[in-house]
Amino acid sequence: MVELATLLLAIAVILITTRAVSSLFRRLNQPPVIGEMVAGIMLGPSLLGWVAPDISSALFPTQSQALLEGLSALGLVLFMFLVGMEHDPVLMRGRGPTAVLISHASMTIPFALGMVLALFLYPRLGEQHVSFTQFALFIGTSVSITAFPVLARMLVDSGLARTPVGVLALTAAAVNDVTGWLALAAVLPMMGVGRDPHGLPLWLSIPGTVLFALLMLTVGRRLLAHIGTRFRSRGLTMGLLATMLLVAILCAWTTEQLGVHPLFGAFVAGLAMPRDPALADAMRLRVLDVTIVLLLPLFFALSGLRTRVGLISGAQMWLYFALVLGVAIAGKFSGAALSARATGLPWREAASLGVLVNTRGLIELVVLNVGLEAGIISPTLFTMLVLMAIVTTLMTMPLLSLLYPRGAAGREAAAPP
Repeated sequence: MVELATLLLAIAVILITTRAVSSLFRRLNQPPVIGEMVAGIMLGPSLLGWVAPDISSALFPTQSQALLEGLSALGLVLFMFLVGMEHDPVLMRGRGPTAVLISHASMTIPFALGMVLALFLYPRLGEQHVSFTQFALFIGTSVSITAFPVLARMLVDSGLARTPVGVLALTAAAVNDVTGWLALAAVLPMMGVGRDPHGLPLWLSIPGTVLFALLMLTVGRRLLAHIGTRFRSRGLTMGLLATMLLVAILCAWTTEQLGVHPLFGAFVAGLAMPRDPALADAMRLRVLDVTIVLLLPLFFALSGLRTRVGLISGAQMWLYFALVLGVAIAGKFSGAALSARATGLPWREAASLGVLVNTRGLIELVVLNVGLEAGIISPTLFTMLVLMAIVTTLMTMPLLSLLYPRGAAGREAAAPP
């Protein structure tokens, strides 16, 4: 019972801290998720563990951290399931080729730059037991991710959601999100992440994952069509809700068994659900609030417990961080802005897209935690990449307000297409 009491107290402290800090960041015109990321760092060794180490160790003992990790993993599975459900293919109409070009350019260019950066970082910050290929694949992946949910919130808050540049950014980010998870599903087995040494070999894991995704999005989608029919006739009943959650959990379990991260399975399960906005809205009302308010803050707190800002000490380490940050910004911005300009968009819109796709958040932290747990990156490099995710997301709204003042955004949104 002492362990349960400690766990409950830790959850209470996490909720109070994340709500308070995220509210402060919201008032500063920043997305609440950044506040939750910062709150997690505050609860870790970078602040609480430094100021009051006894309180920190009492609040977050090893046993409680294991339980928090399990709860946060459930929250991530539910969140990615909802993200998959809300991917709207209607956004692609009339914008498919442009969005795909911008999305893929904003991934391939930073991925390539990340691989080049790995040449410099590997002999300095790489782990001896990790091959250069594994290290380079991870760095390339970690700097090429865009946070679709955070970007959507920013576009709504800035009044750009219904403007041409906002819709294009959202569409490109949606393509980026799907492509990113598909790429991650392929890359993680190559890096040996989450693989059971007695599990499936690599030559079975990747084709198995592809086959799973194809079956879910074809046969599985037809089998799950009855969910939409039942919802339209009876609403979101408890039985229907249980069925949908069971599908998400079983899909997450399947990809875990295939040697790929379970979040990919949950995401594919969401994509396979009926494309019914009313059903997605009903699931949001039932599941999203508890997930965002209760479960995801636990993940941010765990990420904060693993982030040690003190590891970045001395001019040399801060130089390495500056290189990571510079590559992350330059790769995403140039990939999106130059490809958007090549499609005929004016420079202001192209630059706005470059700024928007630099947004990072939850998915970035998921990838970084996977890399840290697998031993692909060191705690020092993990901390650098976490700070990179925070800085690149913090800079989005100030830069966007310079390129698109709220008045201009409102006039463009009101203008006829």
